[in-house]
Amino acid sequence: MFSGPVARYICICGVAVCALLLSRSALSQMKRGRAAALSDFRPREEVPGESFIGAVACASCHAQKSGSHLQTAMGHALQKPTESAVLQSHPRMTFQARQFSYEIVTDNQQSVYRVTDGKETFSEPILYAFGNAHVAQTYVFRHGGKLYEGRVSYYSAIDGLDWTIGDVLNPPPNLEQAAGRDIDGDEARNCFSCHGTAALINGKLRLDRMFLGVTCEACHGPGEKHAIAKLLETGEGSAIFNPKKLAPETLSQEFCGACHRGVDAVAMMPDLGGISNVRFQPYRLFNSRGHDPKEPHLACTACHDPHQDLKQNEAGNDSNCTVCHEARGPAQNGAAGKRCPVRSDKCVTCHMPKVELPGAHFKFTDHRIRIVRPREPYPY
Repeated sequence: MFSGPVARYICICGVAVCALLLSRSALSQMKRGRAAALSDFRPREEVPGESFIGAVACASCHAQKSGSHLQTAMGHALQKPTESAVLQSHPRMTFQARQFSYEIVTDNQQSVYRVTDGKETFSEPILYAFGNAHVAQTYVFRHGGKLYEGRVSYYSAIDGLDWTIGDVLNPPPNLEQAAGRDIDGDEARNCFSCHGTAALINGKLRLDRMFLGVTCEACHGPGEKHAIAKLLETGEGSAIFNPKKLAPETLSQEFCGACHRGVDAVAMMPDLGGISNVRFQPYRLFNSRGHDPKEPHLACTACHDPHQDLKQNEAGNDSNCTVCHEARGPAQNGAAGKRCPVRSDKCVTCHMPKVELPGAHFKFTDHRIRIVRPREPYPY
C-alpha cells in the first residue's frame, strides 16, 4: 500500500484524468488565476486553492535538481529522530549545568530527552530534529499538549551538547523550564514553515501533512496544478513560481529573508539582535557599504545555488566582486577608486570576515561586505 508523497502523486495522476473533462476555457481561467496568486508567493506562505505534492512528484520531471537539493543542508533542515545521523550515531549524550543533568538517549528507534534536578526527572520523546548538524542540531518535543524547544542542542564542533543558542538562563526557576522553552503558537508556525514544507494549512500548523526539510515547493510554491497541466500536456495553467525572476532586492530581503531574516524583521528586534544578527545574512547584506538594490551580483543567489550545498571555496565568487571592483594591479579607465590595493583573489577572506558567535561553537561569515578595520567593533 502506498503512503506519503508517493500516494499523493498517484492521486495527482488520477486527478489529471478527471481534468481532461475540463474545457480549454476553464484551463485558461485557471492559468490566469494561478499567475496572479503565485506572483506574490513567499516562503512560509500558502496559496489559496493550491496544494503541495512533495519532492517525489517533482523529481519525476526534475530528477537532477530535485536529487541534488535533497542532499543539501536545506533539504535536511528538519528530520525525524530516526533520520538524524547525530541521534543515530550517538546512543547517549549528556550535559551538566548547575543542578540540572541533561541526557538524550536513542534506543530502539526512539530518542528520549531527559532532565533531572536530582529529585525529579522530566522525560519526553523527541519529535523533530532541527538543523542538519553541519553546525548544530536542536530538538523539539511535546509536553502538556504544547511544543517545546530543548534547552540544550548538539554542536558538531564539540561533538556534544551545550545550551541552545539564544537561551539565557538566570537560572531556570523549575525543572520544566530547565527542560525546554515553550514555542507553541506563532513561533512554532514560523520554525516549522521555514525548516519544513507545507507546514501550514489555513494558517494552522499541520505536522501530519508537512514535508520534512526545505523541498522544491518551499521556494517554487505548491505544484499540484503545475503537475496536472504537465501531465495533460496542455500548457495551460502550467506556471510554477520561479524566484529567479524576482528583482535582486526583493529576492534577498523578502524571499530569502522570509526565513533568513531581512532588514524589516531585524529592525523589530531589541538592539537589532545584537551580535546574533551575523546569522541573518539578508540583513547584513543590506547594510553593506556598496549595497545596490538593483545589482544582481549582490543578491543571495549570485553566490549560493539553492539546488546545491554550500561550497567552501573562498575564490569561487570573486567574479561577482570583479564586476564592479578591479583586482589588484594597475588601475584602468580611471577606476583607481575601485581597485583593491591588497590582493587579486579570495575577496571574501578580507571583506566578509568570519565572526565567532558566543555559544554557537561556530564562526559565521559576515555578509556585511566592507573594508574591515583592525580592532573595529562589530557593526550592528
